[in-house]
Amino acid sequence: MKLSAKQFFTAVTVLPFLLLANHVYSQQRDQNISLDSLVDSVENKVIKWRRHFHQFPELSNREFKTAKTVAAHLRSLGLEVKTGIAHTGVVGILRGGLPGKVVALRADMDALPVTERVDLPFASTQVAEYAGQKVGVMHACGHDTHTAILMGVAEVLSKIRDKIPGTVKFIFQPAEEGVPVGEEGGAELMVKEGVLKNPDVSAIFGLHISSQTRVGTIGYRPGGMMASVDDFRILVKGQQTHGSAPWNGVDPIVISSQIINSLQTIVSRQMQLTKQAAVVTIGSIHGGVRSNIIPEEVEMIGTIRALDADMREKIHQKVRQIATGVAESMGASVKIDLPMSSSYPVTYNTPELVKQMLPTMKRQAGEGRVVLIDAITGAEDFSFFAKEVPGFYFFLGGRPVDVPPEKAPAHHTPDFYIDESGMKLGVQTLANMALDYLQN
Repeated sequence: MKLSAKQFFTAVTVLPFLLLANHVYSQQRDQNISLDSLVDSVENKVIKWRRHFHQFPELSNREFKTAKTVAAHLRSLGLEVKTGIAHTGVVGILRGGLPGKVVALRADMDALPVTERVDLPFASTQVAEYAGQKVGVMHACGHDTHTAILMGVAEVLSKIRDKIPGTVKFIFQPAEEGVPVGEEGGAELMVKEGVLKNPDVSAIFGLHISSQTRVGTIGYRPGGMMASVDDFRILVKGQQTHGSAPWNGVDPIVISSQIINSLQTIVSRQMQLTKQAAVVTIGSIHGGVRSNIIPEEVEMIGTIRALDADMREKIHQKVRQIATGVAESMGASVKIDLPMSSSYPVTYNTPELVKQMLPTMKRQAGEGRVVLIDAITGAEDFSFFAKEVPGFYFFLGGRPVDVPPEKAPAHHTPDFYIDESGMKLGVQTLANMALDYLQN
């Protein structure tokens, strides 16, 4: 076959790139095979670590023993280890053998003030103090699995460090569930203390196990994945009087009921719900001690959730405006604390990063097991990391295949349960995402 000058030029120009691409693909394919065998080799360790953390859970900002176990493991792998970040946080730095960017992987370590009801040989019997009370402590949200998975990823990647083009930063975070009153902590404090710096992180990945998602599957969403959260407190101050003569005082109970009803119109009548979802909830209301005494004040506390930053700001405005306006129109005053103690931004998945990592996830879980999901009005302080650098947060299936979704125990409950066979996919996916990101 005789080639024209143009065809010859094209062949000479394109062929080297095709050969290079094929070489890179072969390298990646071989690397994936070696990662698979390494993941297989750590699976039992990961399950063992998870069971240990599950049996001995610790509350937010009190993860002392958990952090010690994590740090010891990272040191045994030859990583640079920093401890005491945001009180009990641990960071391990794995420097690859080749130059490149820095990718961070994050896991949260804290448990909840929940008394376990699941019949497991490694069930928690731990008791601690929370808000001045003695409470049971349980990993009722799966953070024990997150910590164990990331320890497994660190071991897998440490075995191929010479082939890694760049640096992997392993972030083990305390206090995702919220800090004790009067304390700082969590992702916000880690960011403030420079956890994404020195070396500077280019992108960050994280996962959350889900008791409602079928084991072996991954749920993801570009853009707003989880809602912002702001708790708030409204104190309505009236004038105390006898219950038989309400006209002699100002009734903060009636006023509070009017405020609560009016707050519900913020979402139902003032938010563009075709754009994004939002929630305003009053979760607690307290006032008075007797049937025949109208009290002087009533306290209510609630939560605001939004999936859009502008909507979040508008809701804040409206809560203040409505509470103040209703109270003053009825002769009372209000004191509003918004936020009261917790305030997380929207957990935002950088669309370009999601698109880049989608083939990796499908390669690990299988084409039909990586599912686009709806946004969630729950909140996550991974959002503080993703606010600083491109981030991608996804859900890992943990529901046993023989349990229908409607019967799977919810997170933050005494019956929360995870199928440990799903953890292997978590190790595979995070390890390959880090490697693929650095290679590409």
